Amino acid sequence: MNDKIFLLDNNGQLVEMNEAAYLTEDVLQKLLADYPALISGSQIDPERPRRWLLISREVGVPDEKLNGQRWSLDHLFIDQDGIPTLVEVKRGTDTRIRREVIGQILDYAANAVSYWTIEEIKYRFDEYCKESGIDSLNCLTDFLQDEIDADNFWEITKTNLKAGKIRLLIIADTIPKELQRIIEFLNEQMTPAEILGVEIKQFSGQDRKTLVPRVIGMTSNAQTIKGKQRGSEEHWTEESFFKELKNQRGQQEAEAARKLLDWINTTKTIFYYGVGKRGSVAPIVKVKNENRFCFAIWTDGAVEIYFQHMKNRPIFGSEEKRLELLAKLNTIKGVSIPQDRISARPSFSIALLTDKNEMKKFTDIFDWYWKEQGL
Repeated sequence: MNDKIFLLDNNGQLVEMNEAAYLTEDVLQKLLADYPALISGSQIDPERPRRWLLISREVGVPDEKLNGQRWSLDHLFIDQDGIPTLVEVKRGTDTRIRREVIGQILDYAANAVSYWTIEEIKYRFDEYCKESGIDSLNCLTDFLQDEIDADNFWEITKTNLKAGKIRLLIIADTIPKELQRIIEFLNEQMTPAEILGVEIKQFSGQDRKTLVPRVIGMTSNAQTIKGKQRGSEEHWTEESFFKELKNQRGQQEAEAARKLLDWINTTKTIFYYGVGKRGSVAPIVKVKNENRFCFAIWTDGAVEIYFQHMKNRPIFGSEEKRLELLAKLNTIKGVSIPQDRISARPSFSIALLTDKNEMKKFTDIFDWYWKEQGL
């Protein structure tokens, strides 16, 4: 190890930093647990940088449903789109990093997809938070940043796990060329799963330490195959939205979404189809020459209620009226939106509206919503 980097301090002095090995593998493992941002989410997805929720360290992986825990995965993270991310950590001096680690993490992935349940994942998260002295609900809420509610997040995670939409990360201080070539080859072949390497080099000098991550495996060919070309965003249309919704959630939920849009389709309605990897459609209704949002439907099956938009508009700018709307929504079987979400954008699964009675409740609620505004 002879790489160097240089820092310019506040006094204009150049500080030479020399590459240094981690004392033990556990040192690197603990750094990842304490600072998940070291897994450079902006390198993995520049358009929508990944954020990481640590579920637990040393997660057991069975090889048969009733055969206990054969292996121990170093870390399990989930990103903001509910993609389980399995992490195996090695030091560059570990001879297993050249080839054996590939077989190891593929074993973990194959059996995790087969035998893990969402209930087990949620239990591990709660237990890890308890052991770390963290409130699991607050931790999850902070992580989700009002983009989605907790129940829908876990439901999406469950769907991704079942579909094999997972991410495998091999993390080390140094990733040898042999391993890099294998990662790049596999990542171009794997879909919907992906496999990447993350090299986190450590540099030290004058009582300072610097960590430099580099993601390996995001070749242009892999990004094209996985629909992740840099610099391009998906402009969703009615056709592409419903195709993706059906792919992710099935025919029944796609039909429920279609019924919702057909119901709200009037001469005063515009449908805005979003831009980005995660597709959406939001009905916009003209009320007294002003555009009003009410909800959006996403390609992962989330129905997102736009309380955040309502709070800045007449009538439902009142907390009392938003609480009234929330109480009505909570009469739908399976919906349980807490009161502290009336200024955010909580969501629930459209699967709940595949029942015709629950769908009728939803449309009746929003008929009331529009009448309250004079439509």
